[in-house]
Amino acid sequence: MKTNAAHLSPAAPSSRLASGAIRILTAVPLCDGHDSAIVTINLELVRHGVEVIYLGYHRSAADIARAAIQEDARAIGLSSYNGGHVEFFAEVLASLRRQDARDIRLFGGGGGTITPADARQMKRRGVDEIFFAGTPLAEIARFVKTNYAQPPKVIPKSRAPAKLSDRVLAKALTTAGNRSVFPTPMARGSTLTVGIAGPGGVGKTTLIDELALRFLKSHPDSRLAILSHDPSPPGKGALLADRAAMVYAHHQRVFLRSLPTRGKAGGVSRATPGSLEILKRAGFSLILVESAGTGQEDLPFARGLVDRQVLVMGPDYGSRLQLQKILMLESADFVVVNKSDQAGARTALSEIEQRLALNNREQKLIATVAKRHLDPGVDVLFNHLNSMKYPGQDR
Repeated sequence: MKTNAAHLSPAAPSSRLASGAIRILTAVPLCDGHDSAIVTINLELVRHGVEVIYLGYHRSAADIARAAIQEDARAIGLSSYNGGHVEFFAEVLASLRRQDARDIRLFGGGGGTITPADARQMKRRGVDEIFFAGTPLAEIARFVKTNYAQPPKVIPKSRAPAKLSDRVLAKALTTAGNRSVFPTPMARGSTLTVGIAGPGGVGKTTLIDELALRFLKSHPDSRLAILSHDPSPPGKGALLADRAAMVYAHHQRVFLRSLPTRGKAGGVSRATPGSLEILKRAGFSLILVESAGTGQEDLPFARGLVDRQVLVMGPDYGSRLQLQKILMLESADFVVVNKSDQAGARTALSEIEQRLALNNREQKLIATVAKRHLDPGVDVLFNHLNSMKYPGQDR
C-alpha cells in the first residue's frame, strides 16, 4: 500500500493544538545492566506529571534513537555506568541526526563514571545536561519540566515526503492524539487489527513479542504496528514500560507506540481510534493493540474497534464463579490461558472451555507459555491470526 504524509493528516480542528504532555524516553546503554538509578528517576518524573517511556537496559544507540522517534519523545534520558558514555551519547545524537530528528534532545548521568571533564566534552557535542551522583531527584524533575515543557517550535520536514518514515508517522500520531480529531475511517479489510486484553501480569506483552517474531519471519516484506497501553490518571504522569519487556519488537519493520489511558476507563486511550486509522493509512499489514490491564467489567475493543479480540488469562483467576463475571469472555474470538505450565492450568482450561460452550460461538481456547521460546501454543494462535488474509493476498 503506497502512502505518504498527506494521507495521515487529521482534519484541522477549530481550537489551537495543545502542546500535550511531556514525553521522555529513558534507557540504559549497551553493556550496562545497572537499572536501579533510572527506575528511581522514572518514578520521580512520573510523580511530577511526566509521561516516561522506559526502554530498559542493555540498549544500543540505534534502538534508543528509533524508540524515541517512534514515541515522538521530546528528550532522551540515559543512565550510564559502563564507562563508554562519551562515545555512546555522541552516537545516539548522530543516529537522531541521520533520521532528521535532531530536535529530540539528550540528557543523562551516571554514578562515578562520568567526570566533570567528560561532561563538558559531552555538552560541547550536544548533550543538554549531565547529572552527577548525589543530585536531588527534584532537581532532575525540575530540569525536565523546565526544558522540555514545550515541543520544538520547528519540526524538521522529511527529506523524502513521498516515503513514510517513522518520524512522519510519529508526528501524525501525536497531532491526532492532542487534537482528538481523527481521519475519516477507511474501508475495513486493508489491515488486520487484533486487540489483546487481559489482567495485569498474565504475560500480554511477552505474548505480543512472540507474535512479532513469528510475523517478521512469515512476512519478510510487511510491517507490523503495535499500540501498547498503560494506565494513567487524567492530567498526571505515566510509566509506559512495555518496550522494556520486548525483544523481537525492536526491529526495523516494527512500529511500536506507547499510549497512556489519561484517565479513560476500559483499558485504551481516547486517541486509540484515531491512531488506528493513521496506522491503517500507513500500510501496516498487522496492528496489535494491547490494552492496559483489564478487570471483570472491561470491554476495551467494543463497537468494532478491532477485527479480532484476544483475551489473555492466567490459571489463577479464582473460582469457576468468577468466570461468569468476566464480560470479555463473551466477545473474545480467542481466549488464551498463558502460563499454562503452572499448577492449576489443566483445571482452568477445563472450566474456561465449559464457560465458552455457553456462548454458542466458535471461540478458540489456546494454552500458551509465552515466556518459552518458540512455544507451540503461541504458534497455534499465530497460525489462526495468520490465516485471516493480509493485504496483498487474494481475498
